[in-house]
Amino acid sequence: MGRLAWLAGLLSLAVTGLAAQDRAAMLTLAEAEQLALRNHPRAAAARLLAEAALETPRQTRALLAPVISGHLTGSVAENGTRLGAGQLNPSSLFSRTATGFSINQVLWDFGRVRALSASFDARAAGAADSAGAIRAEIRLRVRDAYFRRLMAEAQLEALRQNLETRRLTQRQIAALVSSNLRSTLDLSFADLAAAEAELALNRAESDVRAGDVDLSAALGLPAAAHFLLRDEPDPEAAPDSPEALVASAIDSRPDVRALRQQVRAARSFAESEQRLSRPTLSAAGVAGMFGPSDANLRQRYGAVGVNLSIPLFNGGQFASRRTEAQKRAEAAQEDLRDLELRVGRDVRLVLVEVQNARQRLELTAKVLDQANRTLRLAQTRYDLGLGTILELATAQLSRTTAEVSARSARYEVLIRQAQLDFQLGRIR
Repeated sequence: MGRLAWLAGLLSLAVTGLAAQDRAAMLTLAEAEQLALRNHPRAAAARLLAEAALETPRQTRALLAPVISGHLTGSVAENGTRLGAGQLNPSSLFSRTATGFSINQVLWDFGRVRALSASFDARAAGAADSAGAIRAEIRLRVRDAYFRRLMAEAQLEALRQNLETRRLTQRQIAALVSSNLRSTLDLSFADLAAAEAELALNRAESDVRAGDVDLSAALGLPAAAHFLLRDEPDPEAAPDSPEALVASAIDSRPDVRALRQQVRAARSFAESEQRLSRPTLSAAGVAGMFGPSDANLRQRYGAVGVNLSIPLFNGGQFASRRTEAQKRAEAAQEDLRDLELRVGRDVRLVLVEVQNARQRLELTAKVLDQANRTLRLAQTRYDLGLGTILELATAQLSRTTAEVSARSARYEVLIRQAQLDFQLGRIR
């Protein structure tokens, strides 16, 4: 936690513009992910929504708890009179003051509140899983930006070496031209190759700066900061069987679990709606004491009663609500099936991309080896006066292209593996 706190402080300096590019923080992938989960507003919003969802089941279960209220009442009336118009049960009117309390308790509702509470429990669990899915997306975004920034740095290093090689060749040819051993045409081609290498290096430096912007946004920072990134080891080989991976993904993915909880919530809610037409048994009690009042009234009062409410007719509202809830539960089940199909497709596609990336890594290594041999041969031929500057420049360009491709291919494997881990639910 001490290192993370130091990094957070340094990043805050970078955000406020007080940190320069040379005050870059050394950052590992694990630290980058933790910083993103701490800083990113999507992670904070998802956590707060999950915490808010926990309150709804508590509110629902409170419907089964006793409701106790205290009362303080005072009135002035024409004593001895009764309510007339507008009342079926007339009551006596009199001036009084009184204090007391009332209690109301649902005794039995045929499980409607419990089913409703189970629905909200499932929704709260689904909100927690949805928060987990958002955290996984944030971590995937960090890994993608992290590896692409490392890829840009690797390409920059290869192009920097290429520029040094081209400038060395340029100086050597310039010396040969001054000794009348080579033509000025050779020097022109060398100058052109050096200029092209410098242009490619400039583009690579721009890519690194763009990588800083992308990574800073993935970390949840409002401004770009420069980082020194620690490289990651090569991932293990991916398994060849996609079906086992698909089954694992369906069981592990937080978004699938969230939708599965929504199906449970919809079914529990439908069960709750089915019990709307059943009776509700409740009890009520009151007790209190009058203040100074008519001598004919008792000083204390109290009563207890029970009530059985039986729905008889409401224009078909309950039947309509029951049908709506059942249809929504069935629709949620179909949405779950659709998501499982999409997960299976995505896992299979990403697995193919991982395998292709690994094959490209092997092929680019072979191409690089061949390009190195070709460059050595071209350099030897040119030094002996048997080859042309075009042969040497072409060999240097091929070697640089192969070096950039080989370095990029390694990080492409890491990016595809991160996507596979996300699809399998391994990133949480």
